[in-house]
Amino acid sequence: MSQNYVRTAQSCAVDARTAVRELHAGIQQPDAELVIFFCSSLYDLDAIAEEVNHLFAGVTVVGCTTAGEIGPAGYQNHSITGASFSSCVCKAVIGHISQLQQFEIVSGRRFAQSLLQQLESHAPAADTSNSFAFLLIDGMSRREEAVARSLQDGLGQIPLFGGSAGDDLELAHAWVFHQNKFHSDSAALILVSSTLPFKIFKTQHFVSEAERLVVTEADAARRIVKEINGLPAAEEYARVVGTQVTELNPKRFAASPVVVAIDGTDYVRSIQSANPDGSLTFYCAIDEGLVLRVVRGVDLLGNLEHAFDSLRASVGPLQMVIACDCVLRNLEITQSGLKEAVGAVLHRNNAIGFSTYGEQYRGVHVNQTLTGIAFGCPRDG
Repeated sequence: MSQNYVRTAQSCAVDARTAVRELHAGIQQPDAELVIFFCSSLYDLDAIAEEVNHLFAGVTVVGCTTAGEIGPAGYQNHSITGASFSSCVCKAVIGHISQLQQFEIVSGRRFAQSLLQQLESHAPAADTSNSFAFLLIDGMSRREEAVARSLQDGLGQIPLFGGSAGDDLELAHAWVFHQNKFHSDSAALILVSSTLPFKIFKTQHFVSEAERLVVTEADAARRIVKEINGLPAAEEYARVVGTQVTELNPKRFAASPVVVAIDGTDYVRSIQSANPDGSLTFYCAIDEGLVLRVVRGVDLLGNLEHAFDSLRASVGPLQMVIACDCVLRNLEITQSGLKEAVGAVLHRNNAIGFSTYGEQYRGVHVNQTLTGIAFGCPRDG
């Protein structure tokens, strides 16, 4: 049944054109309405774009670069993974936001409302019960908070989820594919109305420690924290997690992220790097006065299994899952020796997706979570 409506594939070919050809062979279908793909930034992106445009001519295609890929071949690096949706079960429209550095909240709301009108014209049966929004955004733009919040405001009750494009931890340039080529400093918003049962989800596996970390000096625009509890940020963070500043690295940050409570719910604010001046750069918005707490991971594998059990209870057998999985979860899974086991769970639940530089869930930008959407099988079948 899934072969008729939603198809997934993954290619680990090193050559860009070969990889796209293998992906196309796995997901091509008559009357394809939408193709979504995720690829390593290590590929020749011009070659990826040319081959995608040639092989998927006439089909709406959107994608982005990653910090790792998820698909039928499991967790991979330097691969391309993706899915196609038949017009029998899916109607989609895509809007593009360029020049994110000049993005304004008001224009974001108008953009979302305009795109919603396009969806309603394309799919007259679209409503809040059968529609969702998927955001792909440059993960180096530092504009995810404003974009996600304003788009969700404009969409009203239609739920939004998404992921921030990566570049294999080079932290230089991330790319979103829309309008037939890769763009930086940009985002793509996909609005979909589907007859398939689906559910947006977010899961994380942390419990917070008691000690408070108060941000006492920050450069909010650059996501840099200079002081915590009145002391150099890197030094104070290292003290709280029981290590030395010289030992701070992505693996340590993955193992000991911090959270901020919003309306009683903990949202992760992951650290990207420790800087030579003693400051810390974050993947998420940060500001003076925020109260943070260090958290520790508890049974990531069990948490993931429980999340998929809940999704099956909600939508039935899972035909496909789009997973936006933070790169720091990937690092934690790797250093915990869980990659094969987690990959098996994702494969068993028909997941495709990518390791992100951040995730979006209902208008909030978060880190070190798994966000996504799960699709069940057609209701008539």
